[in-house]
Amino acid sequence: MRAIQKLKIYQSLWAMELRSPHAPERTHAECFRKVAEAGFDGMCLDPSVSEIPGMRALRSLYKEFGLGCMINAFPASEDDMAPLLDFAVEMDACMVNVISGVMPIRPEDAVPVVQRWMREAQQRDMPLLFETHRDSLLNDLYYTLQLMELVPDMRLCADLSHFVVDREMRNPISVRDQQYVSSILARSDCFQGRVASREQVQIQINFPQHQEWVKIFKGWWREGMQGWRARSADDAELVFLCELGPPPYAITDGEQRELSDRWDEALQIRQWVEDIWAE
Repeated sequence: MRAIQKLKIYQSLWAMELRSPHAPERTHAECFRKVAEAGFDGMCLDPSVSEIPGMRALRSLYKEFGLGCMINAFPASEDDMAPLLDFAVEMDACMVNVISGVMPIRPEDAVPVVQRWMREAQQRDMPLLFETHRDSLLNDLYYTLQLMELVPDMRLCADLSHFVVDREMRNPISVRDQQYVSSILARSDCFQGRVASREQVQIQINFPQHQEWVKIFKGWWREGMQGWRARSADDAELVFLCELGPPPYAITDGEQRELSDRWDEALQIRQWVEDIWAE
């Protein structure tokens, strides 16, 4: 029987946080149960090195609820990647996405750091992607494009919301910016679900005034998935991460109430992605 590519959709544990004065936080067990019962394939963790000991206790919840693990790693120094990779192996993670606190000003100065981390990941047989993310190594679209040229085998995790805000991209997207985004998508092996506008990194996906941006992001996810399917092995698995952050990512009103229901939006984005995949 011919192998079939699969889509796996994960939810972020960070995205399960409420950070609201109007409701108590869920326990980790409640978060895992809610995600598993909703039919997600896995849960993503966002550790720095100092947070590894506390997150080890979550291993039992992954087993209990049958969820896959994914790591968004936050190394603050060059030496941090090794323990974060070891933790990912310990948690049987499917991949590590890097949001690096090591941020050389010049792309050429980042090359040895990226290459070192790639070697460390290869030694552990752990897929390593570098996430497009503000306040990190890939803070800026132009910087990222330059670093991609310098390290041709560096693979990305595309969270395009950051670049839309970073570059204040206009709607409609210019030919130039679309070409840049296409270059990012062609190097990306994981995609993240959040819709941004020119001025806001996370907008409400059902508001009428935001529908043009929803259409743009759906188009980018479609392009990214099509490219991934064309270049990937027949038995490969693509991970798409729903990552709608709590306040202050989520915009709130004067009483600190969110303007929309992030959980419902995560389920909606998952359905969109499943439909795009099926097409």
